[in-house]
Amino acid sequence: MTSCLTVTVRLADGGLVGAHASLFQVPGEYRSDRILAALRDRVGTRAVRAVEVRGAVGAWHPGYFTTAIESYPEGAEVPVPTRPDPDGLARAVADGLGQPRDEVTVHDLPDGDQTVK
Repeated sequence: MTSCLTVTVRLADGGLVGAHASLFQVPGEYRSDRILAALRDRVGTRAVRAVEVRGAVGAWHPGYFTTAIESYPEGAEVPVPTRPDPDGLARAVADGLGQPRDEVTVHDLPDGDQTVK
């Protein structure tokens, strides 16, 4: 992942629900400010054990989950991260999914490697 994040919800029953969050909208896919609501809808009322965020943490401002880069009007100042903010991202994801902050972990993968276990 060079500029994207993955958000994986680990369900209490062992299942997984996941999403790919891109900094810029991919044709036919959700903008970053719609990803968490869509993921929350797919989780529904199932119990959540943990939430994992992985990817290019330094490329993401936590606000991108509430206001996508594409939604700013021309000439508006788009927030740009000045340093990696894993705690801010964890809070934004927890809020967007309606989960406790302590259930969310954030892992920076700056070289683009993703590992599936």
